[in-house]
Amino acid sequence: MNRSELLSGLADRAEVTRKDADAVLRAFAEMVGEIVAKGDEKVTIPGFLTFERTHRPARTTRHPQTGDTIHVPAGYTVKVSAGSRLKEAAKGK
Repeated sequence: MNRSELLSGLADRAEVTRKDADAVLRAFAEMVGEIVAKGDEKVTIPGFLTFERTHRPARTTRHPQTGDTIHVPAGYTVKVSAGSRLKEAAKGK
């Protein structure tokens, strides 16, 4: 499912225009991005998804083609965890 199909489905189910559905989806993405960028709290949609910023420590790895050792600096990444209802849906229940 691409963004256009998602917007059509949201608009149909919520009985709103595609433009309104797009505005809500954009606002949601912006809010999640801002909260994750701060890193001091999680965004949780109970039973569905949890978004949180995690720290990844510095590490040493190997370049796959040359075999050289590479130092990767510490940084941040996003952890997205599926909630119970989403896990059940994936099982086909």
